[in-house]
Amino acid sequence: MVGFVCAHYRLDKESRYLLSRTVLSHEVSEKRRAKFLACDKIEGNSIIIDGYNIIIGLESILDKKAYICDDGVIRDIKGVSRNYKVSENTETAIELILQFLKENNPSYVCFLLDSQISESGLLAGTLRGKISDFGLKGDARTSKHVDYDLKSSKYIVASSDGVIIDEAENVVNFLSCIVSRFRHLEAGIIKEI
Repeated sequence: MVGFVCAHYRLDKESRYLLSRTVLSHEVSEKRRAKFLACDKIEGNSIIIDGYNIIIGLESILDKKAYICDDGVIRDIKGVSRNYKVSENTETAIELILQFLKENNPSYVCFLLDSQISESGLLAGTLRGKISDFGLKGDARTSKHVDYDLKSSKYIVASSDGVIIDEAENVVNFLSCIVSRFRHLEAGIIKEI
């Protein structure tokens, strides 16, 4: 349906990408909404975080360029994960993530970063230091198969990627949890296209 609308109205590449990321079928949306664990389930449990996905998503919220999608997930439309570069909002995003985690007291935190993205090892090192600074038990590491690792994990999974949400056993709508805690971030979410 989205493809038909895009072709019919001759939408540009950015508009097509926006629609494909935000508009979902009722069935898919409801299935995902029903699957999400409550934010308070993080407490006392291990959580594995889709590192670039969540960091870029929170950076987009800080840039006021994130969208609430039909499945209730907050997503960016940057499409930059392979070309990701640390930005002026990266440190703020990481600190908000870690502050949220500290307040929700998981037993263990693991950030997974795609090893094929430039400087992932450096970012993993930065994250390890900050995890320790926030008094959390955890790690940050790179992987050549992040999606597989997330989908097959027994930990609670934090990702805004629809394929991962659909296939992971335990998943939390992580960016929505963060925005619910830090209400000032709501201003960075576009609610209608």
